[in-house]
Amino acid sequence: MRRLILSTVFAALASCCLCPAAGAVALEPTGKFKQPISVTSDPENAERLLVAEREGTVMEVGSGGTRPIADLTSLIACCLSERGLLSIVPAPDFHSSGRFYVAYTGTPAAGGAEGDVHVDSFRPGPGGGPPVREPILSAGHGLNPNHNGGQLQFGPDGHLYISLGDGGSGGDPPGNAQNTEVLLGKVLRIDPRPGQVPAYVVPADNPFVGKPGKNEIWAYGLRNPWRFSFDRTSGDMVIGDVGQDDREEVDYAPSPGEGVVAGGGANYGWNCREGFIAYPAPAPACGSAAGFTDPVFDYQHDDPEDGSTSGCSIIGGYVVRDPSLGDLYGRYVYSDFCSEEIRSLVLPGGAGGRASDDRSEGLSVGKPSSFGEDACGRLYVASGEGTVYRLAGSTPLACSQPQPVAPGQEPAVAPTGPGLGIERKHQALDLRLRAQPAGARLKIVVEADPCAGQAGDRVQLNRGGKWFSSRSLNDRCLARFFVRVKSTATFRALLTGSEEIRSPRLTVEPHRPSRLTQPGADDRVGEAEAVADHGRLLRVAVEPALDRDRDLLGRDAALDRLDHELGGVELLLAQDQLRQHGGADGAVAI
Repeated sequence: MRRLILSTVFAALASCCLCPAAGAVALEPTGKFKQPISVTSDPENAERLLVAEREGTVMEVGSGGTRPIADLTSLIACCLSERGLLSIVPAPDFHSSGRFYVAYTGTPAAGGAEGDVHVDSFRPGPGGGPPVREPILSAGHGLNPNHNGGQLQFGPDGHLYISLGDGGSGGDPPGNAQNTEVLLGKVLRIDPRPGQVPAYVVPADNPFVGKPGKNEIWAYGLRNPWRFSFDRTSGDMVIGDVGQDDREEVDYAPSPGEGVVAGGGANYGWNCREGFIAYPAPAPACGSAAGFTDPVFDYQHDDPEDGSTSGCSIIGGYVVRDPSLGDLYGRYVYSDFCSEEIRSLVLPGGAGGRASDDRSEGLSVGKPSSFGEDACGRLYVASGEGTVYRLAGSTPLACSQPQPVAPGQEPAVAPTGPGLGIERKHQALDLRLRAQPAGARLKIVVEADPCAGQAGDRVQLNRGGKWFSSRSLNDRCLARFFVRVKSTATFRALLTGSEEIRSPRLTVEPHRPSRLTQPGADDRVGEAEAVADHGRLLRVAVEPALDRDRDLLGRDAALDRLDHELGGVELLLAQDQLRQHGGADGAVAI
């Protein structure tokens, strides 16, 4: 299981602007939201943005400002682990009908068990009343709260594509991803028929129609395909599949022609394979499985210490078709939840090739949750800290621009990265670094002193003289970075603005992890750190003792409770337990 970080950021609001060099790509704030999770637009009006918030509110950003158009919170189970609203997509006729589709983990009020994944249609209610719900499809997912998938996209062939995770836990113990008799661990392809019986039909050319396997399945062998997209020019399908302990991967199905989606029947390998390597605990079905479709790109979790990418949870993006973004045009952009870095690569020219020229774009976004694309081809990235940004070039794209942010909705934090700075003056400010053991990793803590108006500023951490990651300073002017150190490494922190402030260099040696014992149990499972303020849980960080126990949980939810199973031991942290185990600011051994 991977590190868990659940945080509520209390940032000091300050105006700021990005000042990229001529021709550079910048991140322009579009609006401030509550845990934005999905960004799209009216298919006929790029000026009308739709932003979905994780707890269940759908917002519209347009000429009339920012307003909610749907409140679905009573239906949505949020926010244990990765549960919540997963994504939205407008119907092709949204401009006239107002209909949109939502994927979410449901409460019993939605039908089925808590946590089941639902895909529903919603249309405006009569007389301006609540939206009318028309259920389309559901999949049982009540056992575990993670690996929901949930991306919705209409393909260039006009069909609705749906991604579903493998059912959660870690390692896919039931073997769902390789089992074509269940919908989990798949990409589905249907034609929705809201308000009719049945509520959808299966295209006749789906790969399992007339064969063993669920007719809805388009592709399988996926772990947690959190985000996938279609190249708006070529129709190519690109999937970012979140990995287990070792690898994150990009899967690719190049279209053979206009209006045709490729990849039908593809087996992307999980849990027989993880990225390009064999998975050490494969499902029994892997013994007879063959013909896997390899990814075109993967990257490892451990920092290779050579400037190439690493991370823990890929956030799949889009092929850039905004010509104002310069040499990003035609490249696939993506990010990672842990590195928070925006990167791009060149997809291969056809099936069976490998991606090339993976590079950093010198931009970072705190806690990235999703990329989005509007009807004009402009790209957006949502931050779990609340802001939605648009990738902007030096020459605006010739289409209607989104409306400016309404007064009072300015973002609290702007992203920084190499070559970018926040225009804010820091006076008599020192940056200090210290390293602390944190399970199998080291925690590098950056502190700004004095802490006066610095909360919310972005601090950059360099490793070996190269950009490593960026974080926002919390309300105590601290930023924490978690690193693996296999050989002697040097770190330095920077704040950039009207003047650049650097910390002294910190040199650390390889770290040998130690474990803490759970009170009242013989199992050694790791350690957790909980920080609270005025009775409100701000941050929980859990570092498992063993790499095999690592897995992604929804580590950015602003929750007052974390409930998950770690190595067979249930972990439950609530406010009253925080007070019992160390008060308002203490470490809790679990």
